Amino acid sequence: MTQISPSKLQITIRPVQYRDLEAVERLYSEGFEADGVGGSIDPDRPLKYLQLRPWHGLHRVLNLLLNPLQYMFCACTSEQGNKIRGVIRVSPFNRTRSTWRVDRVAVDDSSPVVPLSAPQKNTSTEGAETEPEVRKLSFSEIGSQLLRHCLNTIWEARTWLLEVNVNDKESLALYRENGFQPLAQMTYWEITPKLLQELAEREPDLPNLLPVSNADAQLLYQLDTASMPPLVRQVFDRHILDFKTSLLGSLMDGLKHWLSHTEAVSGYVFEPQRKAAIGYFQLQLCRDGSKPHQGRLTVHPAYTWLYPELLSQMARITQDLPAQSLQLASSDYQPEREEYLAQLGANRIAHTLMMSRSVWHKVRETKPAALEGLQLPEVLQGLKPARKPVPSRITLLPSVDQSSQAETSVDTSSAPRQNGSKPETNGQGTKRLLNLPVSTDFSDPPQEGPCC
Repeated sequence: MTQISPSKLQITIRPVQYRDLEAVERLYSEGFEADGVGGSIDPDRPLKYLQLRPWHGLHRVLNLLLNPLQYMFCACTSEQGNKIRGVIRVSPFNRTRSTWRVDRVAVDDSSPVVPLSAPQKNTSTEGAETEPEVRKLSFSEIGSQLLRHCLNTIWEARTWLLEVNVNDKESLALYRENGFQPLAQMTYWEITPKLLQELAEREPDLPNLLPVSNADAQLLYQLDTASMPPLVRQVFDRHILDFKTSLLGSLMDGLKHWLSHTEAVSGYVFEPQRKAAIGYFQLQLCRDGSKPHQGRLTVHPAYTWLYPELLSQMARITQDLPAQSLQLASSDYQPEREEYLAQLGANRIAHTLMMSRSVWHKVRETKPAALEGLQLPEVLQGLKPARKPVPSRITLLPSVDQSSQAETSVDTSSAPRQNGSKPETNGQGTKRLLNLPVSTDFSDPPQEGPCC
């Protein structure tokens, strides 16, 4: 058989369609069971299973109407049989859309792909034709095509983020091959319902705990900036708008909470002396007890004593709902949080690696049509001077002064001395060129009278 290069494999990349949802959901579920981590990029955002069809019927239609405003889907399909081989899900990370994140890359490499090539004749056997080689695409080949497609298509993205399980060696190799570098290490914790009950018995000392609104976006932005190192801050590229919620966004969030039987509670601690926010928490509560509660926590590095106070407040809020565990996240640049959660007795449920890469899109150079017909000699001919250049006045002044000084010195030296007098010199020893009378009367001239 003849070897067929991977470039001849007929693989096309297109946006996902409604008929692809079942296959895409199957790929996502298989990948989720394999690594056990949903694609969470936010350092304080808990684990989240990426579902495309969480509801059926009307709920499914509502989900499809809400998702295109925030997410972009791409599917990698084969030309033969139109079967999905891989899928990638990406979404903007900040409001300015300068940073995008890869939520998940899922590949189905179990079945082979037959390239669309004509059967080749075997020269050793007369009239015999060999079938084209059946080749199975690897995870790296399909995943690289999907990643490259997103990197080249989304021009507004200057930085890309993703999060991968440290035990997923295949995905780590894929992302490193496509230019992603480690940014931070993430650890996910789970606080059991029994431990939450113990924390809720303690009264938190939070006298300045306030609810969150759009008026507090500046304070939350300053807190978020102070809670992370400069490199992570530069990659996230968050602004004040990222901490505000529009009317349409609040309506969409309310609809999602109603469909998923969840509830969101948030608050921040205000420091009146410094006029700044020093702590922030957000809870995603499950009202029906079907999944764990998810929490987000941000604390200023100078106020680490807020960790037990905020966790006690979060535990007291969860007591009014069915008993469930609470999931939190911490990063390697937050050693105080990890130390406190370890002393508290929380369980480590996942360990991930946050990776990032920058993108520089090459701008195509366009040549104007008027300059295409011009030849190099014609261009140089137009740059030649039309006439002989005339020396400017500035270049002549030094030479004229030097010549006049030389002539004057020659005349004074050749003239005969009268009565043996020497040429006059100034105080610095240099000869005076001209012997002019100097007037010593500096009084005002006489005023003339009025005319008669």
